[in-house]
Amino acid sequence: MAQVMSEAAMATAVPAGTARGNISNAGAVVCYSPMMVTAYGIWNGGNPLEFSLPLFILQTAIIVATTRILVLLLKPIRQPRVIAEILVRTAGVILGPSVMGQVEVWATTVFPVRSLLTLETVAHLGLLYFLFLVGLEMDVNVIQRSGKKALIIAVAGMALPFCIGTATSFIFRHQVSKNVHQASFLLFLGVALSVTAFPVLARILAEIKLLSTRSWAASPMSAAIVNDMCAWILLALAIAISEVNSSAFSSLWVLLSGVAFVLACFYVVRPAMWWLVRRVPEVETLSDVYVTLILTGVMLAGVCTDAIGIHSVFGAFVYGLVIPSGPLGVLLIERLEDFVTGLLLPLFFAISGLRTNLTRVHDPLTVGLLVLVFVMASFAKVMGTILIAVSYTMTFRDGRGHARGHLRVPPRPAPRRVQAS
Repeated sequence: MAQVMSEAAMATAVPAGTARGNISNAGAVVCYSPMMVTAYGIWNGGNPLEFSLPLFILQTAIIVATTRILVLLLKPIRQPRVIAEILVRTAGVILGPSVMGQVEVWATTVFPVRSLLTLETVAHLGLLYFLFLVGLEMDVNVIQRSGKKALIIAVAGMALPFCIGTATSFIFRHQVSKNVHQASFLLFLGVALSVTAFPVLARILAEIKLLSTRSWAASPMSAAIVNDMCAWILLALAIAISEVNSSAFSSLWVLLSGVAFVLACFYVVRPAMWWLVRRVPEVETLSDVYVTLILTGVMLAGVCTDAIGIHSVFGAFVYGLVIPSGPLGVLLIERLEDFVTGLLLPLFFAISGLRTNLTRVHDPLTVGLLVLVFVMASFAKVMGTILIAVSYTMTFRDGRGHARGHLRVPPRPAPRRVQAS
């Protein structure tokens, strides 16, 4: 009946009283009943919030309602919806263990540790389909034209903060357990400070309709893609180093497998999509069977890249990128966009706030070091990118657009595979 989760795994639904604590306790070892999915009704003496499905529905309603309220509040100052969704992380902090989680009834009833697996799984599914939509809206030809420029800008935006991150890893050596592999920690901190927030950048450009209407918008997107690819390769290397039985060539296989996946998408999947477009001149009459197969392909692409050590959203993005621009892409966007961006994506933005426990950060020295590293890495990322962009005769404003002054730390990966946003 019971299943024991490893320390790196997430907790899931448990009967009442089996697990205590708030949603940030992702390292908990939990026993759960596989039958605790749907409630049998309050009139039979049952509590719906002890079951995973009713609890997930309530959590989704709270998060989405919070997002919509923030969108309405920010509308008068003309802020894009993604800003409200980013602020949902703040709401997540409030709803999570930092504030409301201190109330035991709230922590164990509305956002308990047992609900994390379900909530985060659906949140990442929403992110998967959102990156697919982003790929649909982008013009491959524009990305190809900005290839060399994007590569140099990405390297410039990553190199300096990576060096700062690896250097400052020595500052934290007394705060880190001696059981942590030092070389792996050095690489991980460098990657954490240099990786860009590709989903956030894509969200902003998509909402203000710049992914396909302005050629310069593809340059920061291309730079962000290159940045993320380098970051995930280095993160895979860090995992390979930390695992005693892993091969030293793991990161090389990740790179080669990723290249093979991209080539397969462009030379196998893309011709198949063109065949479908030619076979059905009127896309509006496209059978639901074909639409279902295409949307299923998003998940298959995510599985493939996750299996080779790259995050699943990269596979979904490349898969969307190879679908020809035109009526087919428009049809898929119309079918998916409102559901994904309105319902699923806010869960992804809220999850990071829900997993943040500020009450654990109480040492002034640790807080000071974190602020110092954050400021140094952010400044290095912005200035390095702006200087290179300006050297390409871009304006200072466009250079700031490439800087993407948003820092994002990848979540802790489970053994043998890379996890992130």
